[in-house]
Amino acid sequence: MMPSMTRGVASTRRTFRALSSRNYRLFWSGQVVSLTGTWMQRLAQSWLVLQLTDSPLALGLLSTIQFLPIMTTSLFAGALADRFPKRRVLLVTQSVMMVQSLILAILASTPYIRVEHIYILAGVLGIASAIDNPTRQAFVVEMVGPEDLPNAVALNSTQFNTSRLVGPSLGGIGIATIGVAGCFYVNSVSYLGTIIGLLMMREGELFDVPARVRGNVLRNIRDGLAFAAKTPDILLVLLMMAMLGTFGYNFTVLLPLIASYVLKSGATGFGTLTSAMAVGSLISALRIAHSGKATRRTLFIGAIGFCVALLLLGMSHWWLMTLPILVVLGLFSITFTATANTRLQLVAPPQMRGRVMSFYTLLFAGTTPVGSLVIGWLAEHEGVQAAVIEMAGLCFLGVLFGALYLRMNATRLAPDETAKPDVAAPMPAA
Repeated sequence: MMPSMTRGVASTRRTFRALSSRNYRLFWSGQVVSLTGTWMQRLAQSWLVLQLTDSPLALGLLSTIQFLPIMTTSLFAGALADRFPKRRVLLVTQSVMMVQSLILAILASTPYIRVEHIYILAGVLGIASAIDNPTRQAFVVEMVGPEDLPNAVALNSTQFNTSRLVGPSLGGIGIATIGVAGCFYVNSVSYLGTIIGLLMMREGELFDVPARVRGNVLRNIRDGLAFAAKTPDILLVLLMMAMLGTFGYNFTVLLPLIASYVLKSGATGFGTLTSAMAVGSLISALRIAHSGKATRRTLFIGAIGFCVALLLLGMSHWWLMTLPILVVLGLFSITFTATANTRLQLVAPPQMRGRVMSFYTLLFAGTTPVGSLVIGWLAEHEGVQAAVIEMAGLCFLGVLFGALYLRMNATRLAPDETAKPDVAAPMPAA
């Protein structure tokens, strides 16, 4: 074999090395199928709400109902993830989401479907997702071990962004060919990919499985909050995510506004913007998977690059400028989130990991109702581009807070290299 070919094979193996774990391979492949179906349902669900109501407000309310449970129940979900075997919790949440999608499909197949039904089922999906998200993220290290965790987190980003590229396109085709109900049926079946993968796992091959946390749930949450507050490497990430997650990562609100009010395009233009951002995200995820690093330096590079790209997005009103900016925005957004996710999981001890990841989920996804409301209000009163620029300013403020905290706690932080579990602060007393 030629040296260049040998190097190429070695590089590919390095990029996808976490997939050498049978358990993770089953989980990753099942998630690719399931997430593609989820993107189909998101598109079809939004389309159905607009068909039934012809109201942008009704569509916004749908997003609020679906994300509000993440804001209100994430902390309890993290405590739950630390109290029960994560694989079993995921089997329950994935099954609930499958049934939810199936009920929605059946209702959409009849003339009796009403927007209230969609709202109720969106709430059920939100509650299941609130439990599923921190549990799923904390489960990754149990499948691959600490050494391959940075690679696995990045590969999770590749599956998400691959499905984001493919799912909406399939959803559009599905609406035109099999209808919205057909898209919901496809999504309900797609959950079987993850469920079957979880059932086929070998528990004896899991890494670092913690003992169950017991005691009062509220006390468990309090202990988790105390641990995060006393651990500089965790608090640094959460401080930055609080600002960037709330004001910068609400793309579901930003991109439609930019497509409609700045670029004056329709649904096709919106899809193009989404794809451009997904391309950048996918490139970044593959790069991080190859490097396997989750340093503080990478965290700040991702955060600063994201802020700059968001600022440029707010200043652009030309297609030829906006598309490459979105590619760069997607690239830096994954650089920041994948690094943040990895550092939190490696610093947190196994028995605390579910709660720590619930804080991440709360700040990243649970703040969507707040961030969406702020962006919507600013866009309506000051214009879309002004709103995006102001969001970039708030994100820069989050990076500044992080830099100041870093300087004040430099002697208490771990060396700027991939975090290891043994650098975590001591556990708070029970």
